[in-house]
Amino acid sequence: MRITQLSIYPVKSLGAIALNEAELTPEGLAWDRRWMVVDDVGRFVTQRQLPAMAAIRVGLEADALVLRHPDAEALRVPLSAEGQERLTVYVWEDRCAALDEGAEAREWLGGVLGDFRGSGLRLVRFAPDQRRRVEPHYLAPGEQAHTGFADGYPFLVVGEASLAELNRRLAAKGLEPVPMSRFRPSIVIDHEMPFVEDGWQELAAAESGWRLGLRKPCQRCKITTVDQHSGEIEVPGEPLRTLVEMNTRLAPGGYFGQNAILLAGEGRTISVGEPLTPKPR
Repeated sequence: MRITQLSIYPVKSLGAIALNEAELTPEGLAWDRRWMVVDDVGRFVTQRQLPAMAAIRVGLEADALVLRHPDAEALRVPLSAEGQERLTVYVWEDRCAALDEGAEAREWLGGVLGDFRGSGLRLVRFAPDQRRRVEPHYLAPGEQAHTGFADGYPFLVVGEASLAELNRRLAAKGLEPVPMSRFRPSIVIDHEMPFVEDGWQELAAAESGWRLGLRKPCQRCKITTVDQHSGEIEVPGEPLRTLVEMNTRLAPGGYFGQNAILLAGEGRTISVGEPLTPKPR
């Protein structure tokens, strides 16, 4: 079993960057979910409210975050954080300290996304001294973990066979298959059994010396219905409706993938093609 895809999402709910390798940090793959879009009161805004966010492409250069959209010149945001206004922002029920990326970013987001329910939109950066803890009741005794602006966990692990099974169910309904991008995973693996990742406690790479703890099944939302290239919803409700019908967790809702934390290997490199060993629950 090997890693087949690695992806980061530097700005929460904007476009992905596919990688061949990445540095492991306690907050996720390096540069993952370090920025976020918020409204005027600091509440996070995602594709759940603005599906068009998916059409914003994201790049990382040596000294800048770069956002691109067909209707605007590229926005460049320096990676070095100096002198930004500090403000409080909200991700679900969590209050976080963040740094405002300024007027140019606000104008750019307004130009490509418009107003949001009468509010402007800001681009904010996760404050370097902020620690946002992972919900403790899903962790093992004595474990602690934290994340950036991700919904709740620093990593999301998904198996290719799980997507193949979902697409088989979609095909039986006469629907088109969906790509893995709909689920915005960090790490994709090539195990041949669908949803086998739901039965793992850990995932390790012996050669690199890192270990992930798989701690909570990922309940999916309407973002799975959004085309991650165009920002459009071509088939309302799908594939989320089919995931709910599959009932892979024997619980209400649709689940796909496992949320994970870093157990060992901070600063080490994770790579596409790397062999993995799972530990069952």
